[in-house]
Amino acid sequence: MRITLLTFFCMAFFPASALADPALDVAAVIQGKKCAACHRFAKDDAVGAYPAPDLFYAGDKFQSKWLTGFLLKPEAIRIAGHITDPGFLQGQPETQGSHPSLSEEEAEAMGAYLMSLKLEGLGPAKVDAGALSKGQQVKAKILFERDYGCTACHKGVNLARKPKGGISGPALIDAGNRLNPDWIYHWLKNPKAFLARGRMPVYKLDDAAVVQIVKYLMTLKKENLR
Repeated sequence: MRITLLTFFCMAFFPASALADPALDVAAVIQGKKCAACHRFAKDDAVGAYPAPDLFYAGDKFQSKWLTGFLLKPEAIRIAGHITDPGFLQGQPETQGSHPSLSEEEAEAMGAYLMSLKLEGLGPAKVDAGALSKGQQVKAKILFERDYGCTACHKGVNLARKPKGGISGPALIDAGNRLNPDWIYHWLKNPKAFLARGRMPVYKLDDAAVVQIVKYLMTLKKENLR
């Protein structure tokens, strides 16, 4: 059997689950769209060499439906750029251009592959499915905005459900559509586990406070904005 260079690349760097459907070659999409020039697909890749978010834990972080939709029609999440971008601190990120969009077939295949990328040893989930009461939402919003000052960097929503807040971190106005609540929990408890040189503060949060903030963030959805 003849093995082409691209086939060898696929076998070496991508799990079999991502290559099971021969109708679309995920590795070819990554190569063609130059995804690996901006994103880390492996934890062992050098930190700081990539100007866009890491994807080696995309399956832990994102909701599948949102991820596929983003690949079809990308929208800016980090207005000021990503912190690993060499020009971030100077206010001149290298990746200010638009994110490439994929075809429906490419987005479905790429989304499935990215959702297969997960970290080992994150531990059991601690965010139950119960929703916050209105009073609990108010308390959690105070924790998020006032006590820990999260909107200094992240865009949230005001009482009129309109966007407000900073731009140096990713916008959270659609956190409930985009992010996995269990990943948010682990991120808040130990952001260094995902990005060792990140600018996210390491807060001393007890489990109850983290769960409250996570559940509040899950109420922030694009369809609820005004």
